[in-house]
Amino acid sequence: MKDLFSGRSGAIIAAVAVAGWFAAGLYYFGIAPESVQNSQMPVAETAGTAAIGGPFSLIDQDGKRVTEQDFAGKYLLVYFGYAYCPDICPATLYTMTEALDQLGDKAKAVQPILITVDPERDTPEILKQYVGNFHPDLVGLTGSPAEVSAAAKAYRVYFAKVVVDDGDPDNYLVDHSAFVFLIAPNGGYITHFSSSTTPAEMAERLAELL
Repeated sequence: MKDLFSGRSGAIIAAVAVAGWFAAGLYYFGIAPESVQNSQMPVAETAGTAAIGGPFSLIDQDGKRVTEQDFAGKYLLVYFGYAYCPDICPATLYTMTEALDQLGDKAKAVQPILITVDPERDTPEILKQYVGNFHPDLVGLTGSPAEVSAAAKAYRVYFAKVVVDDGDPDNYLVDHSAFVFLIAPNGGYITHFSSSTTPAEMAERLAELL
């Protein structure tokens, strides 16, 4: 995929345009996406003592190794997805972008993060191109399969490769959880948002919690 999108407007158009493909295409391949199941969850559920989140060591879109300590003092808005995702990921990242834009100055306290669930294809170079279509502060993180799996496990995120039966091993989708997690500056879990959350709903809830 050489040209993922052409700017934020392209990402928005893509997120809307693929909605029909999402409904038909994934089910055509016989997939029961976790992201669809997650869309039935409440908009947000707060449980500050939940064992969600934790330390990670990954590579950002500039090729630099980073840990959660690099974002010390900030609220983390964390989403697990991937650059080749045709539907839920661009739509959710658009929601995060719009919500942060609506927050105004309060958004300075928030660090949006995309952690890939497709480390085989999502190199730092691919992620740099991809995250550039969304919020200017969005950080894309990748790493070895083991490092990504460890981060996903800490956040209780499910993901699994689903290969399309056409003989091409690189032609696959990744079924994955579609929650956006809000983590406190001290590393504690605050709440999560489902893929059905609107930008206005996310912005309103974030404004209450920050």
